[in-house]
Amino acid sequence: MNLHISKRYQLLSTFGLVFLMLSFIVRVSLYIWSLPNIEFSIINGLRIFATGLFFDLGTLSFFLLPYTLYLFALPNKLHGSKLDKIITNFAFFIGSLIFVFSTFAEFTFWEEFRTRFNFIAVDYLVYTNEVVGNINESYPLPILLSIVIGAVALIVFVTKKKKVFLNTFSTKSTFKERLLITLPIVIVPLLFFLFITNKNAEWSENRYENELSKTGIHSFFAAFRNNELSYTEFYLTQDLDESIKELKKNIIAPTDSLISQDKFSFKRLIKNQGEEQRPNVIFICIESLSAEYLARYGNTWGVTPFMDTLINKSINFNNLYANGTRTVRGMEAITLSIPPSPGRSIVKRKNNTGFFNIGTVFNQKGYKSSFFYGGDGYFDNMNQFFGGNGFDIVDRGRGYLMGDQFTSKRTNIEDNEVTFENAWGVCDEDIYRKVINEADINHKNKEPFFNFVMTTSNHRPYTYPENKIDIPSGAGRHGAIKYTDYAIEQFLKIAKSKPWFDNTVFVIMADHCASSAGKREIDVAKYHIPAFIYNLKDKKPTEINKLCSQIDFFPTLFGYFNWTYESQLLGQDITKMTPTDERAFIGNYRSLGLFKDNKLLVLGDKKSANSYEWNKKDNQLTPIDTDPVFLKEAVSYYYSNDYFYQNNIYKLK
Repeated sequence: MNLHISKRYQLLSTFGLVFLMLSFIVRVSLYIWSLPNIEFSIINGLRIFATGLFFDLGTLSFFLLPYTLYLFALPNKLHGSKLDKIITNFAFFIGSLIFVFSTFAEFTFWEEFRTRFNFIAVDYLVYTNEVVGNINESYPLPILLSIVIGAVALIVFVTKKKKVFLNTFSTKSTFKERLLITLPIVIVPLLFFLFITNKNAEWSENRYENELSKTGIHSFFAAFRNNELSYTEFYLTQDLDESIKELKKNIIAPTDSLISQDKFSFKRLIKNQGEEQRPNVIFICIESLSAEYLARYGNTWGVTPFMDTLINKSINFNNLYANGTRTVRGMEAITLSIPPSPGRSIVKRKNNTGFFNIGTVFNQKGYKSSFFYGGDGYFDNMNQFFGGNGFDIVDRGRGYLMGDQFTSKRTNIEDNEVTFENAWGVCDEDIYRKVINEADINHKNKEPFFNFVMTTSNHRPYTYPENKIDIPSGAGRHGAIKYTDYAIEQFLKIAKSKPWFDNTVFVIMADHCASSAGKREIDVAKYHIPAFIYNLKDKKPTEINKLCSQIDFFPTLFGYFNWTYESQLLGQDITKMTPTDERAFIGNYRSLGLFKDNKLLVLGDKKSANSYEWNKKDNQLTPIDTDPVFLKEAVSYYYSNDYFYQNNIYKLK
């Protein structure tokens, strides 16, 4: 009986063996790759591979389940028939293709994010045009696909050579034999689905060891299931009234006046002294520009010569931190001026329109607000978010139209306006030329403007027009950064020749760092980004060293303009912060951090709160006891933020 069962299910076991071997190869390779970021330990190494094998087996059980049920239900008289052979060969080929493809994808994803597949991979699956284009331009795709197909063909060939298909098709089995095999393969995925989560693989304080313990495909589907996290279900809460009270204490300045008597409302009149200025504003949000890439912060590559010079002529914020690790997190923080929320960014959620935002403040002052993007703004839901929050759209759209509920105007970047384009969009020079052209039109119409410009050139595949800088296109991140710097210089040269230049303020800030992966759940240094304001009338170049977040930047700019305005923004005017007010919000899709006084408090998704002391010199976090006062402050921000979003308090009223 055992022989019959083994031959009957020999192809199934071969399929499982292929997956386990490929998964083992991936884990060993990534382990060696990660040695500089982990403290080598035989015990920890064994735990990584034991935990990994556990998740590999659980993942494999899901793949084995369909064919196991097929074999269980297939009558013996049809076993080995032509139809059976077609179904079995096709299933084996497709399954092997998935395994081999995911093996290669794991390496490319790890190179970019230093993590197994997560919600980013899920999001990217939706935007196949941009992602496939990016892969094609970043890697030799025909060669990679040939290797993948070749590897699958080799697996099929060896399997046939070992007569595995022949044995499977020629062996009969009894109902009892099939039942003994089927039951455990049904039970294991059911147990995994009901009781095992990706969080169970996170046994170490070292983030790399946790990621190595996971299985890529399982992580992908875990992210697919948990792309949005309920704050109240997974995170620490406290009395809501106390949270709102604590929040108001921290964000409402003595000169502010509450407008609403509703205890949950923080709508207020922000007052500033002096004559109001009404300059045009061009905000350049630079893709993935970590502060560490600028000479100002110690970089020796020499790739930002213009920005390093421009900073000396600007109001420069030396201690500003990104709220998150992706572009949509930066957009959420900058535009809505709120702390990050767990799971998806609001930019990508369904309920993401009609919010009070920085564009609302500009609109109060008579400005036209526009969002510029060199790619198709359908990507990452950007058109929906900006178009539904009062911005006109200027993008490289290819047919997608916003819904009728939006009154925003859409302007396309036409083919004759493009000199260079990759998968993510037009090069920075092209998007800046479009900004110049639109500014000329606004000036002619005597219409003050606020332009939010999202760049793309500092992104893999790091390609840009040739012969612009001394680094060849596609050579890597350092070349993309230098081209980014060059494009800003050319943009400002053209802008200076325009009649609107003297009355235009240029704001430059990154959306997030190039990489935020670190040993701990949150790596503080990898959230530090450059931010500065250039050409602000009657303001001398200044160094601002106060600790702050992206959410504080535009409330600070409005303060420099001496504006008095109605606000629902949670950000503060940095210049008015006292030392006790200084703080930054830094997080990823699961961990929510409050950084203050070199102390980091992290709220985790198991209703946990971990506190650390940060050493700036070596970027190390030392665990410390959690201060209840600090914890109350952190929870008040994040719990209130979730309540306001869920109950539409952020909406325009």
